[in-house]
Amino acid sequence: MSARVVLVDDHAMFRAGVRAELGGQVEVVGEAGSPAEAVAVIRAQRPDVVLLDVHMPDGGGLLVLEQIGDSLPDTRFLALSVSDAAEDVIALIRAGARGYVTKTISPADLADAVQRVADGDVVFSPRLAGFVLDAFRDAPVTPSIDPEFDQLTPREREVLRLLARGYAYKEIAAELFISIKTVETHASNVLRKLQLSSRHQLTRWAADRRML
Repeated sequence: MSARVVLVDDHAMFRAGVRAELGGQVEVVGEAGSPAEAVAVIRAQRPDVVLLDVHMPDGGGLLVLEQIGDSLPDTRFLALSVSDAAEDVIALIRAGARGYVTKTISPADLADAVQRVADGDVVFSPRLAGFVLDAFRDAPVTPSIDPEFDQLTPREREVLRLLARGYAYKEIAAELFISIKTVETHASNVLRKLQLSSRHQLTRWAADRRML
């Protein structure tokens, strides 16, 4: 059976082009032009594969991966981006994407990549695979448990990541569907537990742990 796919890209023309190129080789069951739309469509459709753009307004592909988390174990993510920057590739893979290809890929190769990811394989454009291998080969060996991070609640961890990325309290409240007052409380708890005194220190703390 052909893979059920959701297309996520903020350019409608590009989504239409991908849909046409893939033709009948996959079943496109949904599209989205923003992270918020993507999360809603993915949760509703539960596709086999999400073709995910990396850079979009309001958070991009990384935010989509974080929002979905482990809630849909049978849905796999394949990044499809104009960017071939090592930092983008590594960030998406660390967040849970099963592959990363650039938009220069041929229609036939893209269809093959989608099916391979649906089947459980990991797929990269040739040059990008080297980035991933180098990153994980050179990564320092660190303990799997971070005592400071582990003391935070799941909601405090969400607030931490959004704060570190520069989101305002109002934006965090809208993103997490909670009140601004609740965001302020979580932010205060995060700073207290991590023994930090400012958002700048928080951003550096998160960056050092590759959470951005």
